[in-house]
Amino acid sequence: MNWENWRFIDPWFFALVLIPALAWLLRQFRGGEAVIFPFAAQWNRPVLVRRSGWPLVLMTVGLILFVFAIARPQKVEDKQQQVIEGYDIVLVIDLSESMLKQDYSVGGRSASRLEAIKPVIEAFINRRKNDRIGIVVFGDHAYTLAPLTFDHKWLRRQTGRLFAGVAGKNTAIGDGLGVALGRLDQAERVEKGRRLGAFVVLLTDGQNNRGALQPLESAELAASRGIPVYTIGAGSEQRALFGFGPKLGGGLDEETLKQIADATGGRYFRAADSGTVARAFSEIDRTQKIEFEATSYLLTEEWFPPFATLGFVFVGVAGMGLWFQRGGEVIQ
Repeated sequence: MNWENWRFIDPWFFALVLIPALAWLLRQFRGGEAVIFPFAAQWNRPVLVRRSGWPLVLMTVGLILFVFAIARPQKVEDKQQQVIEGYDIVLVIDLSESMLKQDYSVGGRSASRLEAIKPVIEAFINRRKNDRIGIVVFGDHAYTLAPLTFDHKWLRRQTGRLFAGVAGKNTAIGDGLGVALGRLDQAERVEKGRRLGAFVVLLTDGQNNRGALQPLESAELAASRGIPVYTIGAGSEQRALFGFGPKLGGGLDEETLKQIADATGGRYFRAADSGTVARAFSEIDRTQKIEFEATSYLLTEEWFPPFATLGFVFVGVAGMGLWFQRGGEVIQ
């Protein structure tokens, strides 16, 4: 049998097999006290009885078959390697407290800067199906929320949990860009010192006030690797609502965001401008794509029914055996 053609959709269910094994081990180590009476065997000579152990064996096999069934075994009948073309894109998202500032209006209500950039994030994840997308978030510090992946459904779940302030109250733009460049550091896709098919999309208000790297230092590093940074600014220069009342400051630093984009060969966009997503996509798609190899399973055969049926048969036969043994004894 060629085991390479088999896979399990939910393999974590195999952990259930450990439960009966653990119960058996606990029973082996369980001790008890006994009272010994001398010559007690002479008082009454009982009939020696020994029950068969095969019902327990059948029951165990049946339960193991059930575990195999719920782990969703599949036999892959046909497997084909597909080559697709796309890009490697890392979204760098500002989650500092300044992204709570309410510079926008959505449906007649005030909306925060983070709410303003969320449609852009969703567009990249939902509409760039052939691209590998990663996510880096930053506040006081920067960290990778998701590595480069084709699993955009999983990315949507991750971004749905984002909220401003989760990474700290300050803004470390340079560190966020530095982490993103690290995620794109793949030697096999470097040609003449330039990383092919890679982009960074920075979504922030541009107000850097924390971090080991300055934004323009990270921009120079990106430029040396041939990685364009597209910056999308959220916010305005005017008074912004923050929390329960208005506060001054924290306006959009467009100048820094434009400098980052210009230094790396990218472009600067405003988050709330109509056509921002379309123009960003158009700019990215002018670049030569890179090739990815993806395995596509064209035909699979579900093996849940056979395993489940065999499990019912073994458990049923074991149950009948235990019932018969309760009604009578095997005398040796």
